[in-house]
Amino acid sequence: MAQRSQYRRLSISAGLASVTVALVLTGLKLWALGETHALSVAASLADSALDLIVSLGGLAAILYAAKPPDEDHAFGHTSAEDLVALGQSVFILVSAGVIGWAAIARLLSSTPPPLTSEGRGMIVMGVSILLTLGLVMWQRHVVQKTGSRVIAADSMHYLGDLVPNVGAILSLWISAQFGVTGVDSVVALGAAAMLAISALRIGKGAWDALMDRSADPEILQSVGKILGDWPGVYGYHDLKTRTAGSIVFISAHIELDGEQTLEEAHEISAALRRAILMSHPRADVILHQDPVGVSPHPDDPSRKR
Repeated sequence: MAQRSQYRRLSISAGLASVTVALVLTGLKLWALGETHALSVAASLADSALDLIVSLGGLAAILYAAKPPDEDHAFGHTSAEDLVALGQSVFILVSAGVIGWAAIARLLSSTPPPLTSEGRGMIVMGVSILLTLGLVMWQRHVVQKTGSRVIAADSMHYLGDLVPNVGAILSLWISAQFGVTGVDSVVALGAAAMLAISALRIGKGAWDALMDRSADPEILQSVGKILGDWPGVYGYHDLKTRTAGSIVFISAHIELDGEQTLEEAHEISAALRRAILMSHPRADVILHQDPVGVSPHPDDPSRKR
């Protein structure tokens, strides 16, 4: 329980950091857009504004998912993270479409608007890169500890921001040095493509979780090895997993000596459950004990031995 509480505090800290950085970057880039009129800066501004909305939703999801199970939600509230992550992917995809459309329109225009105050814009984008790097490093640390899907999605999005920010600096520098503005639209178009790819990746992960897709094969293999090697366990079957937010739900039937006492069977099962939780601290584990050698009941055809 203490470890779960620590994970919740880390997740909330990452959510607050994301909101703070997005708010600062939105303000800086709004000023930079007014100074430079650069479409690459506009694309970055739209991305940061979207980041702010998404980060606020992510923080709300993290706070809601941190609520303990109750009478109506016996398995907790962690699916809220997946629902918000799916919403994030939709917002990001729409943003990518708008930016891409604007970039193509400017590329096809015979009189694209000129860029101004490129030096100030480059300073703002440089500050944005530094802030984003700091945030991504903290988010990655939190994801390693907690496995939060919302924070992982947020981190992936911010990491994807780095390339467009570098591209914006490059396009502003080329405009200042050579007067070429077309690079700005090309950078914005590339940023839109990266956003779309990130959106699809985030959406797939969230959709898989909401549809109760099995956990990663590595987790299944690890849990299966623990079950198969545990003293007193003669076999196992019906190993099932699903994910909800940062929690992996694991259930399995273990086969025990039917001649031993109920207390002895309970001790084996409880020790085995603790071992799985030690190996996978973000798991929720349910084990059912079966006597070894018992055939499936005819009214239970779904059981696989």
